[in-house]
Amino acid sequence: MTSGLRISWTLGTHGWADCTLEDHHAKAELTASYITSAPEELLTAVARLVAGETETRAQFEAEPTAYRWIFYREGEDIWIRVLVLRDGSDHDNRGTEIWSSQLGIDQLARTVIRCFDEVAQTYGESGYRGKWGEHFPRTELEALRRLWHAHHGSDNT
Repeated sequence: MTSGLRISWTLGTHGWADCTLEDHHAKAELTASYITSAPEELLTAVARLVAGETETRAQFEAEPTAYRWIFYREGEDIWIRVLVLRDGSDHDNRGTEIWSSQLGIDQLARTVIRCFDEVAQTYGESGYRGKWGEHFPRTELEALRRLWHAHHGSDNT
């Protein structure tokens, strides 16, 4: 399995963020606009996987481009594909895969939690709102953290 997954979420100009995905094999850079709830969608998708769903998605809109995350779970293993689409309403088969990985559910959950903990530490919740234009996704982050702790049986993130 792939290891060393790193996800970063960096706020740019008002209402825009850059998300970088990187592991030992590849790196992808995604852009997200606040016109949709991109961070909430990602956190909720990972929470659904931790809770046992076998397939879920999240999407970042970059006006008009979109980045679609497709997650599959089998047992403790997760397969992730990220597609870039010319338009967010396009079918998956119209997209181009820009990143894929296979990892464990614990590694994915831990990485996403750490990413947004770092965002909160870097910007603070009011600074985040000022730059992103929406509230920090505290509810979704804490829901994922609770599910992961229950699944993982640990206090470590």
